[in-house]
Amino acid sequence: MTSKVLSATIFCAALFALPAAHAVDPGEIDTFSSGLEGWFAGGGPSGGVPGVPPTVSATGGPAGAGDSFLVLTADGSNGPGGRLVGMNAAQWAGNYTAAGIGAIAMDLRNLGDTPLSIRLYFEDPIPLPPANEAVTSDAVLLAPGSGWTHAVFPISTATLMSLQGSTSTLLAHTTVLRIFSGVDADFPPARIAGVLGVDNIQAIAAVPEPSTLALFAGGLGWLALRARRRGVRGS
Repeated sequence: MTSKVLSATIFCAALFALPAAHAVDPGEIDTFSSGLEGWFAGGGPSGGVPGVPPTVSATGGPAGAGDSFLVLTADGSNGPGGRLVGMNAAQWAGNYTAAGIGAIAMDLRNLGDTPLSIRLYFEDPIPLPPANEAVTSDAVLLAPGSGWTHAVFPISTATLMSLQGSTSTLLAHTTVLRIFSGVDADFPPARIAGVLGVDNIQAIAAVPEPSTLALFAGGLGWLALRARRRGVRGS
């Protein structure tokens, strides 16, 4: 069996071993108090199978002692595990548009000696070759040895860089979400030796556009004026 076939076989086995996926929702938050919570490492068919599986540290999260968090590690080698990638095909898969999710927030910490550029990567389908894929245009930069940083990644067709297919279709049918370190808005990323701490991954409901808010406020004002006129007539 070739290495590519073996990698694909192990990767598919990892997917099927995950809990049944459910639709992502704005109340989703991963604190890693109960373990990995569906997160595993690997770059998929393009990035290979992880050489260093993710772990959970029982203490040292943003809240301090007793606050657990996810640890992602990459060794920078040419083999499996050379890229810093964490992925989830369970609770973070689904229809982001229908759920009204406008951003994903998380706490990040660079635990290694190499600068990290953290981005999100959305893909559909999986484990087949993706027809739709996109990454966040902007990266969160983490210096080596930095403290915990609260990051917010806006999720929309305007803030995602399309790598293939349709971003709007992708957000309506995301199969897998990845957290990765990549200087460029592309995937798979360059190989890197690094260690990343992740905690409190949270879905945030979309905020209405300013024009929508103005229209809503205008509607309330019209209703109030109408009610006031009715009151004057009644008196």
